[in-house]
Amino acid sequence: MNPVVQNKAVYFVGTSGWTYDHWKGCFYPQGLSKSHWFDYYASRFAAVEINATFYRTFKDQTYLNWKTRAPQGFGYVLKVPKIITHRKFLLDVDAEIKTFCRSCALLEDHFEMILLQVAPQTPYDLERLRKALLAFDDPGRVAVEFRSAGWQTPETEQLLCDVGAVYCNVDSPRQKLTSILTSDLAYLRLHGRKHWYSYNYPDDELCEVSTLAKNLAQRGARRIYIFFNNDFGGYAPANAQTLCRMLEQ
Repeated sequence: MNPVVQNKAVYFVGTSGWTYDHWKGCFYPQGLSKSHWFDYYASRFAAVEINATFYRTFKDQTYLNWKTRAPQGFGYVLKVPKIITHRKFLLDVDAEIKTFCRSCALLEDHFEMILLQVAPQTPYDLERLRKALLAFDDPGRVAVEFRSAGWQTPETEQLLCDVGAVYCNVDSPRQKLTSILTSDLAYLRLHGRKHWYSYNYPDDELCEVSTLAKNLAQRGARRIYIFFNNDFGGYAPANAQTLCRMLEQ
């Protein structure tokens, strides 16, 4: 499926991963082989956020396979490995970041963004964050998700603006969805409003998300990435499909 394009803004809507066994029967047809799940997913969404890169390292061939299987216009967002964010807490991570960027580059035209999740235990240190962001090949393609309220300050937003990085607007039981925009790219990550990962967004709340996304476009965002991480019960793909229809209206 191609991205949704409205008034010169491009919307990439998808889910955080696609290989969930419990989606069989509620998203994937019952008789569809798992080897064809990605093709089915890519026929309905224009992008996917890959969390698996956070947990483990993949060989070059895996990235090349992802590139080969992706249809034209389909994009990948890859999450930064936890050794960078949750073990070393962004300190002395230049080498690990360069290695990860090299892997991302193997996707060529199908590489869209990098998701950098700042661990909640990370001390509030703007220079630490600045140095880490500048270690990426292109900080402008890095979306930063903060899990600690201590990082959510005007100074943090200004830092992202200065280096061109993207603020990740989060919807979760702990964070209310915001409309912060720090570059000409926007990023929304939806974990579930009342329950982590097991929340089914009703249409009125999805309408709020659609309105917010369009507002970001009006404020100058040329590409808006929206990913649903509420994978339980197949809520994520169902909500993402509904949002796509709303954005097309």
